[in-house]
Parts: sequence; C-alpha cells; structure tokens
Amino acid sequence: MLASRLASRPARPVPIDPLPYESRLDERPLSAIDLVVIHCTELPDLATARRYGERVLYPAPDAAGGTGNSGHFYIDRDGSVHRYVTPERVAHHTRGYNPRSVGIELVNTGRYPHWLDSRHQAMDEAYAPAQIEALIGLLNSLRAAIPSLTTIAGHEDLDTAEVEASDDPTRKVRRKRDPGPMFPWKRVLDAVPLERLRPL
Repeated sequence: MLASRLASRPARPVPIDPLPYESRLDERPLSAIDLVVIHCTELPDLATARRYGERVLYPAPDAAGGTGNSGHFYIDRDGSVHRYVTPERVAHHTRGYNPRSVGIELVNTGRYPHWLDSRHQAMDEAYAPAQIEALIGLLNSLRAAIPSLTTIAGHEDLDTAEVEASDDPTRKVRRKRDPGPMFPWKRVLDAVPLERLRPL
C-alpha cells in the first residue's frame, strides 16, 4: 500500500481522514499515475475546504450515494499535510486529467469569495514557507513511491477555459487560475525530479 511506503519515510506524519465517499471513487493501479496537479483551495481555511470536499455533486445512479470534487492531499498554511483520498482512487480535481493524476491542494484564499468577479481576479496571498517545504517533501515521497510519476502541472496549465464574469456577462474570466502567480514554481521544480507539463 502507498500509505505504508509514505509512512516509512522520515517526514511529518500525514493524517489520513478519508472523505465520506472515498470508497465510491474509481480504483486504479498506482502505475496509472504519471502527473501531479497543484491547486490552491481558493477558500479561507482547511475546515472550509474540507466542507467543500464533502459535498456530493455527482449522485450515484443506484442511489447508493455520490461523490464530489476534491484533491488527494491538502497542505495547510502551517505545513501540515492531510490525505482525504488515497492515490489508489481517482479523485475529481482537474477535468480531463483525473484518471492519471494526483491532486494536491494548498490552502490559500485565491480569489475567494468572488471567484468569477472580473474586479476581484488578483491572487495575492503568498504561500507560507512551511507550506512549500511540506509540498516539496510530499512530492519527493510520491515520486519515490510511484515510479511512473514524472510530470507536474498547475490547474491553470490544464484548464484554460474562460467563462462569463459574474459581475458582467460581457466580460470573460479564467475559470481556474490556481495555484496562481504567487506559487514559487522555480523553487519547487529545482527541488523535485518532475517536469512541468504544459499542454499546447
């Protein structure tokens, strides 16, 4: 199991707190994973992100419950790492890339609470040093545990769709901008053996 391999590495313990619907997410072999996607929660704190992750957005056809949107790992501002979905399950975090990827969410306000308002598109909260150090540690642990994992991308690299602005339907804004301009790509790429994926 991946959990035991990660746990065997010297690092801060990673609490395992599965989302209520984790067992209903599709299973996959770890060898199917070649990509990690970096997100920011665009929410004020980890507790709010957890509540959003627990929301059932995709009802099951057999009435046995549904699933929602979530990353696999969440990293709080203090550097604590939390696992909500095991990588052996397909989480819903990036349209078109979920079956092959692991999603990592960094707690950051982003554009909250006016995500699609054209007047509030700045993403100016810096990522805490402890948060980035924890991310680097997690990425290196995942790379060691999943040899097929070779690439990394930001959500904004993979979902470039534009939508109508909530304040003015004649204007367009990016649907996803995370992890945003404050994310230290050079620092992370210099520290992990992963190549940034930027689709054409």
